[in-house]
Amino acid sequence: MSSGSLYIVPTPIGNLSDMTPRAIDVLEAVDLIAAEDTRHSGKLLQHFNITTNAISLHAHNEGQRSEYIVSKLLDGVNIALISDAGTPLISDPGYELVNLCRQHAITVVALPGASALTTALSASGLPTDKFTFSGFLPVKQQAKESALQNALDSGHTHIFYESPKRILDTLTMIDTVNPSAQVVIAKELTKAFEAYVTGHANDAIHWLMDDGARQKGEFVLMLYKVKQKATNEMPNDAIRLLKLLLPLLPPKKAAAVVAEQFSLNKKEVYQFSIGL
Repeated sequence: MSSGSLYIVPTPIGNLSDMTPRAIDVLEAVDLIAAEDTRHSGKLLQHFNITTNAISLHAHNEGQRSEYIVSKLLDGVNIALISDAGTPLISDPGYELVNLCRQHAITVVALPGASALTTALSASGLPTDKFTFSGFLPVKQQAKESALQNALDSGHTHIFYESPKRILDTLTMIDTVNPSAQVVIAKELTKAFEAYVTGHANDAIHWLMDDGARQKGEFVLMLYKVKQKATNEMPNDAIRLLKLLLPLLPPKKAAAVVAEQFSLNKKEVYQFSIGL
C-alpha cells in the first residue's frame, strides 16, 4: 500500500457476506476511514473487527471535509472512503473529494464491489447493452414527469432510485405517461425478502397495494420502452405470425423463427416483439 492514497471501498448493500476480503484488508490497513455516517458504518466495522478510526464525510460537510482529507493525504496518510451501503459516489457523497484528489495528483484506488444499480439491472430482464442511471428522481411533480418522459423516449433502459414515500406516486405517473412501458422494480436486494416485480407500472402498483409492508425500503426503478418501427416496415404476415408465436415461445425464440421465415433482422424482430 503506497502512502498518501485514497481508497474507494464498496460495502454490502444488505448481505454482510458480500463484504470482500480485499475491502476488509484495506479498511484494516489504512490510517483513517471517511464514512458517510460514522454511527451506521461503526456497526459494519465492529462486525468485521476493524478498529481503524473513522471521520464523517457527508453531503453537508463534503466541501470542508474534503480539503482536510486531501491535506492528510498529502502528508502521506492512507484513507479509505465508504458510504452507508454500496459503492461510494454512486448517488452518494465523494465526488468533491475525488475531484480534489485528482487536482493534487493524489493516487485514487477504487475497489470493485456491491452496487444496487448493477445488481438490479443484471437481474431485471431489460436490455443491458446500453443504459442510463439518473440517481434519485426529482421530488417536484413537473420535474419528475419530465425526467420520466425523457427516460421513456431514450430508447434504452433507464434506471432511477426512488424512496418508499414516493414510489406509488411515481408508478402512477408512469402509468399515465406511458402505460405500455416495461417496468421493473427491485427492493431489499441481497436480503431475505429480495423482490423483483416485472411488467408494466400497473402491475407494480397492484403488487405494492396488496401488502403495505412491500412499500418499505429503498427501490430501484427500471424503465424501458421500445422505439417501435412503423408496422408497415415489417410485413403484416410477419406480425401475425409473431403474435401467434409469442404466447407459445420465449420472445427471442419467436423472433428467431419469424426472422428466418421472412428474412428479417432477428434483433429488430425481437425489439419489435417487446412492444406487442
